[in-house]
Amino acid sequence: TMEIKVLFFASAREAADNLSSTTQELEDGASTSDLRKALASRFPKLSPLVLDEDNITLALNEEYVAAGDVLPLKAGDTVALIPPISGG
Repeated sequence: TMEIKVLFFASAREAADNLSSTTQELEDGASTSDLRKALASRFPKLSPLVLDEDNITLALNEEYVAAGDVLPLKAGDTVALIPPISGG
């Protein structure tokens, strides 16, 4: 297994029990898609956000993951969950 650091921002933080960060264990060779599923299972309130790419953008080691892309993860990676910025 490997550990990934996960950072939560804005509404994602609220849905993750107000955690700003956590570590998530995944199987070796896991992808960003596997991480989304693992977080949805761990934080039920986060599930509708994290499973929908329109609601949560991922940033892997400070680089945005384009919608539709599934990237491999490695131990020690940091993934940020970034909800859309609402303005007005």
